[in-house]
Amino acid sequence: MRMVVEMTEYREHIPVMPEKVADLLITDRKGIYVDATLGGGGHARVILDRLDPEASLYGIDQDSSAIQAAGEKIGDDPRFEALFGNFGYLTTLLPPEVHGEVSGILFDLGVSSHQIREPERGFSFQQDGPLDMRMGELSGVSAWQVVNDYSYEKLRDLIFNYGEERKSRPIARKIIESRPVESTGQLRNLIEEVVKGPHTIKSVARVFQAIRIEVNRELEMLKSALEESLDLLRPGGRIVAISYHSLEDRIVKRFFRSGNHEGKIEKDFYGRELAPVRPVIRKIVTPDAEEVDMNPASRSAKLRVTEKAGEVS
Repeated sequence: MRMVVEMTEYREHIPVMPEKVADLLITDRKGIYVDATLGGGGHARVILDRLDPEASLYGIDQDSSAIQAAGEKIGDDPRFEALFGNFGYLTTLLPPEVHGEVSGILFDLGVSSHQIREPERGFSFQQDGPLDMRMGELSGVSAWQVVNDYSYEKLRDLIFNYGEERKSRPIARKIIESRPVESTGQLRNLIEEVVKGPHTIKSVARVFQAIRIEVNRELEMLKSALEESLDLLRPGGRIVAISYHSLEDRIVKRFFRSGNHEGKIEKDFYGRELAPVRPVIRKIVTPDAEEVDMNPASRSAKLRVTEKAGEVS
């Protein structure tokens, strides 16, 4: 019998590098900004503290419990508006009058610590829970469906491509042989039967990551969001993205360099680059040792920033 999950009370998520984010994101204190991954509102609160009364901030999240928590943290601030939805549909969610006028967009990617700490959400392999892994109410397919309904080939490929797990073939076969798989604990045990030795826990994490990415269409939504950001930003408007694994970071790095997902930069007749984006800083920004000490979940964070090309008015 399939296990069902319900959204629960929000447990606070600690924002990563909030002051650095605000430093790099805000170029106009009176501008329009978008926190495309609102979460509990930690980044949003810091951004609002830096903005003038005329500014505005839109916060987007597909988890209603996160939106409620953000509202409680931010309070009755007339500059802030929360929007329920997936950031892959930015241009649909944001009102037409701000298109082309946005000064900065933030993406804090991956799963929040709130979601990981709730075993009933099915993200964590540390505690037994239902196979769900949906980041919000809008996601259609659940982890249960991926694990129990996908073909061997499809399961093998997503574990290899999204989890970068070398033992994707025997793991996929073991899952197929063991169906129905009903819980995160059962899934972890199956993986541990296949992968032995000191790196077992890494393989478990990779498989869980792969299934989560598939359930939430994370890479597809990220690509869409980055593309739509260029329609929303004004010239000189910035995109700040924090990624936590190589698949996300690869997409961000390529787009921030070229303004497209192919990584190709067109040139004019004179050989001048025509990319719709330009670098703000070329190095990756990472948390300092003190932050990692206080918030171990931040240790893999990589922050990149780019801005829309064009003459700034």
